[in-house]
Amino acid sequence: MRKITSCSEFPLFDSASNWFLVVIEEGPLDEDSIKIFTSDRVGSSAPAVSILPEAKLRPDSAQNNFSLHRSTRCLCRTPYFSMRGADLINTKLPEDIVASIFLRIAGSKSDCDAFSLVCRRWLAIDRSFRATIRIGGSGRADDVISLLVRRFSGLRNVYIDERLPVSSVHQILPYPSRPRSKRRRVNSSSGDHHLIKSSVAGESEFEQFCLTDVGLSSLANGCQALQNLCLIWCPNLTSSGLNSIAENCKFLKSLDLQGCYIGDQGLIAIGQNCKLQDLNLKFCEGLTDTGLVGLARHCGRSLKSLGIAACAWITDVTLEAVAFHCSSLETLSLDSELVMNKGLISVAQGCRALKGLKLQCINITDEALEAVGSFCSSLELLALYSFQRFTDRGLSAVGNGCKNLRDLTLSDCYYISDISLESVARGCPKLKRLEINGCHHIETFGVENIGKSCPYVHVLKDVDELLDLALLYCPRIRNSALHEISRGCLHLQALDLVDCSNIDDDALCSIAKGCRNLKKLHIRRCYQVGDHGVISVGENCVSLTDLSLRFCDRVGDEALIAIGQGCPLQNLNVSGCHQITNAGITAIARGCPGLICLDISVLQNLKDIALAELGEGCPILKEIVLSHCRQITDAGLAHLVKGCTRLETCHMVYCPSVTSSGIATVISGCPSLKKLLVEKGKVSERSKRRASTILSYLCVDL
Repeated sequence: MRKITSCSEFPLFDSASNWFLVVIEEGPLDEDSIKIFTSDRVGSSAPAVSILPEAKLRPDSAQNNFSLHRSTRCLCRTPYFSMRGADLINTKLPEDIVASIFLRIAGSKSDCDAFSLVCRRWLAIDRSFRATIRIGGSGRADDVISLLVRRFSGLRNVYIDERLPVSSVHQILPYPSRPRSKRRRVNSSSGDHHLIKSSVAGESEFEQFCLTDVGLSSLANGCQALQNLCLIWCPNLTSSGLNSIAENCKFLKSLDLQGCYIGDQGLIAIGQNCKLQDLNLKFCEGLTDTGLVGLARHCGRSLKSLGIAACAWITDVTLEAVAFHCSSLETLSLDSELVMNKGLISVAQGCRALKGLKLQCINITDEALEAVGSFCSSLELLALYSFQRFTDRGLSAVGNGCKNLRDLTLSDCYYISDISLESVARGCPKLKRLEINGCHHIETFGVENIGKSCPYVHVLKDVDELLDLALLYCPRIRNSALHEISRGCLHLQALDLVDCSNIDDDALCSIAKGCRNLKKLHIRRCYQVGDHGVISVGENCVSLTDLSLRFCDRVGDEALIAIGQGCPLQNLNVSGCHQITNAGITAIARGCPGLICLDISVLQNLKDIALAELGEGCPILKEIVLSHCRQITDAGLAHLVKGCTRLETCHMVYCPSVTSSGIATVISGCPSLKKLLVEKGKVSERSKRRASTILSYLCVDL
């Protein structure tokens, strides 16, 4: 093995940018055959060396050095603070100052990883002060957790998500040599007897490698200062694991158990030992009223946010306990078919500090909403989904009583009409966001009243007018509604229109001229909107950064030329706009150099010249969707990736002129690529081996 002892052993790669290419030539490469030592291991004449994460280095906790795998090359840089023969940072700054600097970059995992690879001292700081980790809950999850808690002693926030790909775990540990036992161990005293399956024959291989109580116990023992814990879709966890968290993590404030089959006893233990402020119990099918009542009894005073959804055994008994014990509750999200008026009325009467309420309860009627309007005067957010049993009477009560309402969502509320929307417009002067989705009895008059109410707020102090309006699947709303919005809501920043068949260019022109601060405009399947309206947007809305015109088939190149000349776009979606050709995309490429996300799928007239223009004009593009573009070829992709080297996501299915060579070009030309969606048959074996972790395949076998 050869140790690097001086700068002369770094062959110069680019003197202008201080980048060096290190080529280490040793014997057959395995886990321990090649090691690169950090700056405090090199000779006195060598500067501090920062080794990039792309070098595929893995810390060796036993020896504080780094192993290089699968590659004999890495890029190194002499940091700007180093001079030949001196390390000015480590010699001049005390550890607490360096740690303070680290905490300012701790929000980015890649930055923390790069920081830890500079030298052994910085590695120790990273291990002591790194507060957050996010990993998948599958693969060899228990061993990963055990490794991480030994390596990072200061963890405060842990996010474990079973939905993350298994490959994210493999970056830390190799795949296990043998599978775990198929039988899941359940503590007989945990109270989870009703969760034990009578047969394990149907368990999938995936579930055999999920996070278990063993891993959760390791986390509890190693991270006793834990404050935020998120466990999403970890089906092998039981009350035994939660008991470990409860006994060891006394400072826990936030707990997310979405999709976990935990039992009542574990939740009660959490309530007895932790002063929770935020609890999410969506899809926790093993819970009953017993668990939630016990938790509310013990930590109800500290609880501020509670989410309950698809918990089959939760009834009004739980809500009555919440109302009695959780007087400081500020946010409640409830999705249940078993909750009746009695439970929600109790919450409205007992939780007077409630600020956010999201409901999807098919058995709630006007009586419950009237209680909300009467008792919850501090309510700022209300979202009502799929309500079929309440009418204008209930929403009018909310409008008359909740004067601080700022955010209102009405989705699939079949019996709501303009009458109650008028009450909201008149009684809620602080309303900033309104979403109407699939409420077919709301017509033009109701939205007009929202616009007419906005000028009134100009005479009030510290009150803003409507900033965000979404009209989704509202076929009865006509142009005059948006005319009133444009006259009254002058500071509107976001407008979303979906399937509003009676909205045309005149309405869009009014919005463009009246709401010049518009930053986001999403229009989908509004077939009366064409070039004229979008041109007006380009001429007047100079702050627009997010534009979507999906399947607006009257929009063509002239509209995009105006947008390119007038708007600093960052996100653009013109999927299905068949009249758009190379000219329109070229105008965007030349006029919007800050473009980050682009969807140009289903554009049949798009050719390689447009991709070449994008490669030249949009250097920071990160996401692009090219699916169903039949005329683009490998040559166009080559031009695209030549300039857009920061691409992270690329979708290109059903592009018949793209071959395996084009796919290989994208893979090799985009070092930051995280996801590439293609047809499996077009990917060569070499590309599969080279980029298996980023390739996603279109499912065509269904």
